[in-house]
Amino acid sequence: MSARALAELIRARQPCVVLTGAGVSTESGIPDFRSPGGLWADFDPLEYGSIDAFRRDPLKVWSFYRPRVKMLAEAEPNSAHRALAEVERLGLVRAVVTQNIDLLHERAGSREVVEVHGSIRTSSCPGCGERYPLERVIELLDGSEAPACVACGAVLKPDVVFFGELLQPEPIDRALELAREAGLLLVVGSSLEVHPVAGLPLETLGAGGELAIVNQGPTPFDDRATLRIEGTAGEVLPAVVDSLRPPRA
Repeated sequence: MSARALAELIRARQPCVVLTGAGVSTESGIPDFRSPGGLWADFDPLEYGSIDAFRRDPLKVWSFYRPRVKMLAEAEPNSAHRALAEVERLGLVRAVVTQNIDLLHERAGSREVVEVHGSIRTSSCPGCGERYPLERVIELLDGSEAPACVACGAVLKPDVVFFGELLQPEPIDRALELAREAGLLLVVGSSLEVHPVAGLPLETLGAGGELAIVNQGPTPFDDRATLRIEGTAGEVLPAVVDSLRPPRA
């Protein structure tokens, strides 16, 4: 019933914009950050995920990112990623705004993806500015503690937003624009705790749009959502797709 209600809401409140967080990718074997078993339970984010830490000791930061980059590169889209791509193909999702850096929405077939926290697609040299694609970074990691720039020798930085860095203006401006224009903002797998992305529901609600949430665990916006479904993205979203597909003749 909940999936059917969400499908009806998606049809009724167009355009629909989706905001995804780590909970969309956990079923692809990618751990989240803030749950009791998440990454930050074992790693201090200020020591391994901040721009100050990278500038101070890039090799230490890469001791965290090295196995993670390889894991993300090998991960496969799950049923939630594929379901969102299918809803887009049905013409009922305008765009996916994601906090994730894993490229799985794109690999699942979503065409309009806004990566507000960057992605592992590239890494850049802080010394000379040279940019390297993921495949080359993995090659440079083979047998080394960290990937070094071929041109100048500096340790590369993943093109993801570290703690202490500002978001890139183009993706966050696009996300704000999409949120303001959304008839429905569908939040999936995000606890809505990381700002400024956590403020996107306010943009939608303030412009007269509605909010739907699919998540395991509470969010600060549960009482303002038109529909709130407690569950995993991989369970809920395929059922939504089944309700949205036109009946076969």
